[in-house]
Amino acid sequence: MSEALSSFTWPDIVRILCFGNLMTVFYYKSWGSHPLNVFIVMGSLLICVLAIGFGYSYLFPGVQPIIENVEILKPPDNLTTECNYFEGKWVYDENYPLYNASECPFVERGFSCLANGRKDKEYLKWRWKPNDCDIPNFNVSVVLEKLRGKRIVFVGDSLSRNQWESMICLLMTGVEDKNSVYEVNGHKITRRIRYLSVRFKSFNFTIEFYRSVYLVQPGSKPKSAPKRVKFTLQLDKLDDISSEWINSDILIFGTGHWWTPGKLFNTGRYFQVGGKLKLGMSVNAAYKMALATWASWAEEMVKRNRTQVFFRTFESAHWSGPTQRSCKVTKQPLSEITGIEQSPFSEIAMKLVKNITIPVTAMHVTPMTAFRSDAHVGTWSESPSVCDCSHWCLPGVPDMWNEMLFSYILSQR
Repeated sequence: MSEALSSFTWPDIVRILCFGNLMTVFYYKSWGSHPLNVFIVMGSLLICVLAIGFGYSYLFPGVQPIIENVEILKPPDNLTTECNYFEGKWVYDENYPLYNASECPFVERGFSCLANGRKDKEYLKWRWKPNDCDIPNFNVSVVLEKLRGKRIVFVGDSLSRNQWESMICLLMTGVEDKNSVYEVNGHKITRRIRYLSVRFKSFNFTIEFYRSVYLVQPGSKPKSAPKRVKFTLQLDKLDDISSEWINSDILIFGTGHWWTPGKLFNTGRYFQVGGKLKLGMSVNAAYKMALATWASWAEEMVKRNRTQVFFRTFESAHWSGPTQRSCKVTKQPLSEITGIEQSPFSEIAMKLVKNITIPVTAMHVTPMTAFRSDAHVGTWSESPSVCDCSHWCLPGVPDMWNEMLFSYILSQR
């Protein structure tokens, strides 16, 4: 019987299976509307389709179905068009913190609050929950693989360094050989060094920090300038180290806390544009011009087919009193916020990022940080006599910024 079957070609078999079965239906046409007729018709059609399919595979064995080469792209779970990460609330979560600062050598002494004597630990247990979605749980193994071979660069002031240290500590939890993570120049992590780079040898990537508190170029006192002018800030020139930021895969910027009259005018630093002093220019106007200079640089220099760019908005501080020099660290996050969730710097940055011609993700952390009067360094720093309501204890709030950042990075195809 097998020899008889082998004498048939696939077209013969298809013809027999399809038309032979259909002829059987016609043979029993006298059955009329008998239910069995329906089953015979359906079965015949199914056998016919299968026969054609097998026949196709027989005649064209080297041709693979096209559908196997089509990648089914699912939309990322947390696109900003679907969910705003930065509108939400802080919820208590016993699964936090995600690391122990005493086991991370890259937390500088000034941010390690527990090591500096802080006794209460409830501030470590809060997680940010967006209103309309969830931030994916931090999976260190997945993130480490995603970052393999990459160069991550933070640029900004000490709040950027705060986030930089947090990222290193989060990622170190997934590295077995802790000695394979090191600062490339052997530097100790301090606020005085302008460039720091930590290498994850096993995964061949670096996380770097460039200290550029204004992003634009500081300058010296011009000739014939008034006596009160000791330094300048050249608003139309980006920082002279900006050429070192370019060839990166992930680029995170932030600036704001040095843009105050106290750190500018009271120290003799005034604005300069086109070589001319602008003694009457307001801080907000200068900030806007500086970010416009940054945006022009980014549009021209950033390799958009390689580099993901992020801009972190102003981080809420909790100074109080007539001179804004009093600092009271609370035991829990604030239940209500009045005004500090808004910042003219953040509004300027958000508007600029919206209109820039390259892809930039704005990390609008101002509202979420406004609640966290409990998470500042306070008096638990290197200098207990100087209270600090700007920087954050580690572990702490910057860890949540990085969880958001990782989510954005992982969502990119």
